[in-house]
Amino acid sequence: MFRTVIASLILLGAVSPSFATTGPGCLNIMNVAPDDVLNMRASASSKAPIVDKIAHKGQGILHLDGKCVPLSRPWGSRWCPITRYSGDGTTKGWVKARFVRDSDCP
Repeated sequence: MFRTVIASLILLGAVSPSFATTGPGCLNIMNVAPDDVLNMRASASSKAPIVDKIAHKGQGILHLDGKCVPLSRPWGSRWCPITRYSGDGTTKGWVKARFVRDSDCP
């Protein structure tokens, strides 16, 4: 009995939480040239390591994970926490607000 409970708990821990990918909360890429990419950073800094490069057409779904910060800065100077869902998997990181706009998720 005890082993069954432990096995069930381990199995439950392996299940990933689901994220909403329909309705409001997604982003479109803006202000990125056709021959360029949007760099997704590990933290809210242009000096942080790049964790993903997203083509100007924005393959996959870009989901806004929270408020773009710091709130004291003008919109274009803020950093936005996002998750990118694509055929290659999921990537979390930060992008400059001037390169994204609100959109409904597909």
